[in-house]
Amino acid sequence: MTDPVLSGDPPIPLILRRSARARRISLRISQLDGRVTLTMPKRLAEREALAFARSKEGWIRKHLDARGADMDVVPGAEIPVGGRLLRLVPGQGRRVLVGPDSIAVPGPEDRVGVRLASHLKEMARDQLAAASDMYAARLGKGYTRITLRDTRSRWGSCTSDGGLMFSWRLIMTPPDVMNYVAAHEVAHLAQMNHSPAFWAEVTRIYGDYDPPRRWLRAHGGSLHRYRFSN
Repeated sequence: MTDPVLSGDPPIPLILRRSARARRISLRISQLDGRVTLTMPKRLAEREALAFARSKEGWIRKHLDARGADMDVVPGAEIPVGGRLLRLVPGQGRRVLVGPDSIAVPGPEDRVGVRLASHLKEMARDQLAAASDMYAARLGKGYTRITLRDTRSRWGSCTSDGGLMFSWRLIMTPPDVMNYVAAHEVAHLAQMNHSPAFWAEVTRIYGDYDPPRRWLRAHGGSLHRYRFSN
């Protein structure tokens, strides 16, 4: 069966999913690739799910417009690094060089995205480790490890055994946003919840977390538009 499409300009492909656990129809827009998934109870008629999707077309288009189109990371593209838009230019030698207005990446053009992603991951690990060390010292508790991933739904997490996980795309955010996420996850070493006590720990070790939290809500999803490989 071919997945349906919402007609219009442009048409919107839908990924139709039936779920035995679903009790109602739901829509999800992936910030990673912009795919729209329509999930429906297993025994519901498909026409009812499509009618629901059509009734939400304005909402779907609004969120897709806010997300923006995907951007391939190729020479000439502008990529946010540390909250600054840097133009990607061909590099010389073996090293990736980050300048005030550009980032130079050597190597074949078809490998530039992969090469840059690798460099950004190294930058993210160094900066997140430094931030985590600082906030863990303020908290008075240590963590066991740091893991980087390219996560869809969260910017970081903390496990019960003290492991910290972060999205490497945080290197694209302004420094105060990255630091806030590090402080947020470190605070979970003391409070494995989002209770008032947890937020009090975030405030104690970081300060006013509302501005970076609002930045992530407003702009974080757009960071998943950048495609570093095909």
